[in-house]
Amino acid sequence: MNGFLQLLQLAEFSFFSSLHFFTHSRTSLVLLSQKKIRLTKMADTAWSCGLMMKLFTMGMLWWLGSMGLASGHGHGRFDQHPLSEIDIYKTTLALRDSVSIKASPLILGLKGEDKEWVTVNVVNLDPSEDDWVAVFSPAEFNASTCSPVSSEEEEPYICSSPIKFKYANYSNSKYTKTGKTVLKFQLINQRADFSFVLFSGGLSTPKLVAVSNFITFANPKAPLYPRLAQGKSWDEMTVTWTSGYALNEAVPFVEYAVKGQAKARSPAGTLTIDQNSLCGSPARTVGWRDQGFIHTSFLKSLWPNFVYTYRMGHLLSNGSYIWSKSYSFRSSPYPGQDSPQCVVIFGDLGKAERDGSTMYADYQPGSLNTTDQLIKDLKNIDIVFVIGDLAYANGYISQWDQFMSQVEPIASAVPFMVASGNHERTWPNSGGFYQHTDSGGECGVTAETLFYVPAENRANFWYSTDYGMFRFCIADSEHDWREGSEQYRFLEHCLATVDRRKQPWLIFAAHRPLGYSSNEWYAKEGAYSEPMGRDDLQKLWQKYRVDIAFFGHVHNYERTCPIYQNTCVKSGNTSYSGVMNGTIHVVAGGGGSHLSSFATEIPNWSLFRDYDFGFTKLTAFNHSYLLFEYKKSSDGKVYDSFTIMREYTDVLACVHDSCAPSTLAS
Repeated sequence: MNGFLQLLQLAEFSFFSSLHFFTHSRTSLVLLSQKKIRLTKMADTAWSCGLMMKLFTMGMLWWLGSMGLASGHGHGRFDQHPLSEIDIYKTTLALRDSVSIKASPLILGLKGEDKEWVTVNVVNLDPSEDDWVAVFSPAEFNASTCSPVSSEEEEPYICSSPIKFKYANYSNSKYTKTGKTVLKFQLINQRADFSFVLFSGGLSTPKLVAVSNFITFANPKAPLYPRLAQGKSWDEMTVTWTSGYALNEAVPFVEYAVKGQAKARSPAGTLTIDQNSLCGSPARTVGWRDQGFIHTSFLKSLWPNFVYTYRMGHLLSNGSYIWSKSYSFRSSPYPGQDSPQCVVIFGDLGKAERDGSTMYADYQPGSLNTTDQLIKDLKNIDIVFVIGDLAYANGYISQWDQFMSQVEPIASAVPFMVASGNHERTWPNSGGFYQHTDSGGECGVTAETLFYVPAENRANFWYSTDYGMFRFCIADSEHDWREGSEQYRFLEHCLATVDRRKQPWLIFAAHRPLGYSSNEWYAKEGAYSEPMGRDDLQKLWQKYRVDIAFFGHVHNYERTCPIYQNTCVKSGNTSYSGVMNGTIHVVAGGGGSHLSSFATEIPNWSLFRDYDFGFTKLTAFNHSYLLFEYKKSSDGKVYDSFTIMREYTDVLACVHDSCAPSTLAS
């Protein structure tokens, strides 16, 4: 009965918000001074006179960063977030009584769905080619969300970016003749209501023409988007999720069980992201959006190789429960367990929109194909590593929810381990190694809060994790990795402490290519590597006999021979056996973002290059046999592969610069 009453209240809210918009043909103005005019609620949208100016310095800084001109890896317009093309501060009001925009259904997720298609009907008697429809959430936006400005400046009308947009003629090429169009948007539950706004004037000089009714999910606060990750011990799984429930409203927990056994409950800790904890624009300004409450529960002492079902719950103050959908995962094998184990590794996934909005076809053209191939093959995957540049939100915080929704079928079923990339972390004077603006002001805060990794300090995104016969040492290429640094000491400890008899397969991974890449820019730089990349680290790779080093950042695929100091140290292309002598380096940055060009000249150590989207997969059949595969995202087929076959004595064997001191004394 309570649920039915709540539904009626939601319906009543949606009806009257819609009515409110369509019965106000004129708007009210609040005169703040002779120089400034401020909007009241968007439901009472205001006529105004005058345009707003951006803060020029911050605008230029963001433009340089988003265009890649502030770093050595610029890719032109493809590196510019689609939402950054909207000059929202320049919005002027051009409301027309003859224009209508209506969205339906009014209430989404009535059967518990966390995503749903919405139909937007537009009727415009004065259409133009540059008309576009934006989705705003929260639905009611106004000048009160703007940062304070000096008395000499006019106050902006809108200070928050939409979460997505489409051109009005997207689905109807005759829109400019008929003035009518029907657009389909897929919305996900993002803890707030939604409105749709018709603009004219293109993205650079937006004119607000009409605002739709509000729509909302039946429970905007629902627990959503579980992300599994390995804990700090092999028998621990962490579950992180997002909700709209504050701690004073509800107690978060996870209920889990092996099928047929009694259910257990594990409490969850809760974190939030404060706008002031971010480092710059657009993350702190036009791109800011509240990320709700981020909960993490630690499921401990799990039995190895068992399938567990789980769901996230919130105990409300009135004693009732809010539940998520049910999910399942298989717990990790015991370190050293001799059984087939499958690992997927790639970087630079990004996100895209299944409804075609926001021009992601140019920005992250391979993202959905990669995601879909992994979902299709999920029964043959045990753990996934996305080694940096996850959502490419670039300071538009709403994009993180959309990324987590996109990867939910994967992240809810297998450990979804992440690394830090430049688009998560890099920002000037924020403690990182690089001083560019690639993160859009997020400076690592968003990724470090939304995703758990078993690091001692999540602000330093380096960590180790064990999975059966594998040891993974994950570096953070956005912090100093050179000899003498804190990270270098950690990496040596990670590599040195693995028992290769139990865990023969030793894997290194980082976002930027600290090893080898014949990317066009790295070739021009001369080292075929991130500057200073392998100068110190190659000593560790060689000393501890790292099998494969994985990198992203460069948006293509490349594999080297077993290499040390620019020299191939073992012959062969598709199979290796016995003592390896060096480390194979793999660039797997073709997860989804726009592709990166290779240098024309092919170095002799580069065995395979592919200018396409794809991901890599490792299958350890036992302690002596490892299969590597590179698959294209377009069809999921294998386009490059090799095997490593060796015994434990081969790992112990002395190779160049790896020999431990010895003595002839008896």
